[in-house]
Amino acid sequence: MRRLMPMLAGAALVAGCSGPGPAPTRATEAPSESTPTSATASSDVAPFTVTEVASYDEPWAMTFLPGTEYAAITQRGGQLLVRDMSSGEVLTVDGAPEVKAEGQGGLGDIIAAPDFDQSGHIYLSWVEPGDGTSAGAVVGRGGLVIEDGAARLENLTVIWRQEPKVEGAGHFAHRLAVSPDGKYLFVTSGERQKFDPAQDLGTNLGKILRLTLDGTPVAANPFAAQGYPAEEVWTLGHRNPLGIAFAPDGTLWSTEMGPKGGDELNVITEGANYGWPKVSNGSHYSGEEIPDHAAGDGFEAPKVWWNPSISPSSLMIYTGEVFPQWRGDAFIGALSGQSLLRVDLDGTTATKAEVWSAGALGTRIREVEQGPDGRIWVLQDGSEGKLLRLDPA
Repeated sequence: MRRLMPMLAGAALVAGCSGPGPAPTRATEAPSESTPTSATASSDVAPFTVTEVASYDEPWAMTFLPGTEYAAITQRGGQLLVRDMSSGEVLTVDGAPEVKAEGQGGLGDIIAAPDFDQSGHIYLSWVEPGDGTSAGAVVGRGGLVIEDGAARLENLTVIWRQEPKVEGAGHFAHRLAVSPDGKYLFVTSGERQKFDPAQDLGTNLGKILRLTLDGTPVAANPFAAQGYPAEEVWTLGHRNPLGIAFAPDGTLWSTEMGPKGGDELNVITEGANYGWPKVSNGSHYSGEEIPDHAAGDGFEAPKVWWNPSISPSSLMIYTGEVFPQWRGDAFIGALSGQSLLRVDLDGTTATKAEVWSAGALGTRIREVEQGPDGRIWVLQDGSEGKLLRLDPA
């Protein structure tokens, strides 16, 4: 394997290209009939320019590979790509896993291992089939090799699985984050539109998990004494947590899709129960009400929430210098909300700020990432989802 060349700052880019209650009646990740949120005023005047760099077929996640000129991009249908951010050359990675690309399922998140510059390891999530029509998310770790004009995955090994596999094609979540100390892998696991599993420590559905870097449960996890799968669990009571990120002060945050309304931004605290499906600031799609979060109910309430829904798809907490006014703030992609949102973070306090929904940002946003030079990158959702670069105006 050849040594990959470090990325040059400012390199030129090639333009172009649940508890008791009624089950949901449709997939809640991407309801096309939903309208954008009115919870925060939309801003058509942004302190950045938006450049269309490329387009992809249902892009789902991206990550910049440390110490290289490459970014890795997943497409929901099962393709893993690497893009040379200097030349614009795109390689399809051989050895990507077989996925069940159905509904909200398919190839999912990708992040680099803490020791990527030595090991070349990446973590990848995807949906695999089970018996019959069942399915479940998995996380794998393997080596990403880029040499001689080609790219491949080596020794990709599954290190975690959603248990049990169930029928349906929604609420997999499977977002990934590594703790700032580089010791732990955090995995979000949706409740698969089944409600009750979110409160059941006999399953890892509807949870956020803390694992070692090889996928084993951490001995000091809050429910470790109860054995598998409770020993994996860091927090419970989640519906469809599709974003997870650490702030510079070490606080762990997560975005979560609520039902009809009640989308959430949460501080993730060891052992806490976030209430789904017993409480929510939204309602069932049937119109049946769910008790709101309330002081003293025993559940962790969101720091901010959205009603009507925005369908938060991803979470990035900004740490760069290109936009110094936003250091430490959260950026959230919205699917049904068709916008990019900023939330001001101050310790564990969150305050809604801008919603950008004009031009190229006025569409379904799947992913938000920070580049190594501090620029912000956005992936649109869909069959011709564009890769966008945000630069200071």
